[in-house]
Amino acid sequence: MTNTTTDQPMTNTQRLMELEERYGAHNYHPLPVVLRRGKGIYVWDVEDKRYFDFLSSYSAVNQGHCHPRIVKALKDQADQLCLTSRAFYSEPFCEYEKFMHDFFGYDRVLPMNTGAEGVETSLKLARRWGAVKKHIPNEKIKVICCEGNFHGRTVTVITMSNDPSSYADYGPLTPGFIRIPYNDTKALEVALNKYGDEVCAFIAEPIQGEAGVFVPDDGYLKRCYDLCHQHNVLFIADEVQTGIARTGRMICCEHDGVRPDILVLGKALGGGVLPVSACLADDDIMLNIRPGEHGSTFGGFPLAARVAMEALRVVRDEHLVENADRMGRIFREEIKKIESPFIVEVRGRGLLNAIVTKPIGDKTAWDICLRMKDKGLLAKPTHDDIIRFAPPLCINEQELREAIQIIKDTFEEMSR
Repeated sequence: MTNTTTDQPMTNTQRLMELEERYGAHNYHPLPVVLRRGKGIYVWDVEDKRYFDFLSSYSAVNQGHCHPRIVKALKDQADQLCLTSRAFYSEPFCEYEKFMHDFFGYDRVLPMNTGAEGVETSLKLARRWGAVKKHIPNEKIKVICCEGNFHGRTVTVITMSNDPSSYADYGPLTPGFIRIPYNDTKALEVALNKYGDEVCAFIAEPIQGEAGVFVPDDGYLKRCYDLCHQHNVLFIADEVQTGIARTGRMICCEHDGVRPDILVLGKALGGGVLPVSACLADDDIMLNIRPGEHGSTFGGFPLAARVAMEALRVVRDEHLVENADRMGRIFREEIKKIESPFIVEVRGRGLLNAIVTKPIGDKTAWDICLRMKDKGLLAKPTHDDIIRFAPPLCINEQELREAIQIIKDTFEEMSR
């Protein structure tokens, strides 16, 4: 096969990218790199070039690519039993339920697969609680959400978004949501005072990831939690991206000393090998859903149960919470030393960080990411001008400083 533009033979990268362009849905805009394998903090492309992975599959690979313990758990269980559905009990899932109770301290877990499913489940739990326990008429039940949120791509979830690229031309959207500014406790107070009797829940990301690693003020989550409880409203934390050690705490809400009423986990819960998500809550919330009223064929399937338990053990045993906190402080300290007209702000917590940029001439954040790719580091812009940096949490200081040097060199070269 030849490149029709140059009449030169296509590289393997070009050939594979053309297959996706021709046969895949155009719902992503990837960097022009085709990956073949990964190990730890690194990935290799089909031309066998090695890269630092500074996206970690949007924080789904916190433990590192192909972690041997997690892969072994997957393989060992695959030899025994892969899928039963919840029509029957399975040994791995029963053990997983107890494990999650012990690990996070909630009475019960409701298993799902993707992060969006986890969020959808949290909304159903909250609405059912609002109807059964708070006695809100079904047609009046409301959920308060935040501007700038990203909770997934399902129709109900995109209703919460104020980003047209998420919700435009997908109507009619789901009613029952009140959207307020993020990091604004006064706005929440006003909404609760006005609608509190009809509000079942307030949902927020402890740090808004897709919005560009927007870190709220210290104490914001605690004030929101307190306001919710004053009005008999559930506090839902979407920790799909921020949970499982990413921000230097096991869950990000711990920075504010908050225990959410409903905790949504995903991404790294699957250890980078399977889609695994979960909602955690206590009996008063969880037991309002009865048999046959919610579920998923693959939710809590045996492979997922074994993988999730091992994924969390790896985080605990390898002290990834502490490493994320320490490496994140080094990263921000060093990146803030870069003098570049492109850089507007550096922000983040743990190993969830971002550089807010501004275009210089015709050079944008996309061009910066392309140059970093050429130098062996993969990161991706969000909202055009914000570059997110989120390496696997197993990265050590020497590796981190090598990656930081690539970022520094890129900005210096782009600024000339």
